[in-house]
Amino acid sequence: MKSAYELAMERLEKSEPQKKLTEEQKAEIAAIDERFKAKIAEREVFLNDLIAKATANGSFHEIPDLETQKAREIAALREDCEREKENVRK
Repeated sequence: MKSAYELAMERLEKSEPQKKLTEEQKAEIAAIDERFKAKIAEREVFLNDLIAKATANGSFHEIPDLETQKAREIAALREDCEREKENVRK
């Protein structure tokens, strides 16, 4: 007996069949993932360092702004990553 999820996935596959990716597309998507993981890690390290410096200097009023900036920049990088991967899939 199939679950409701499995039945829904079968109906979705019939209405919108998934496109098969070529090996080249898969490699390009993996490269995009790696590139953006590195960019995200770089921004996190940089901004975490700024947060640590602000904490050490007693500039506690700067920390919320830096945390917000970090979240915003990481979200933007993730969106860019997904956009590039979607372009490869098309």
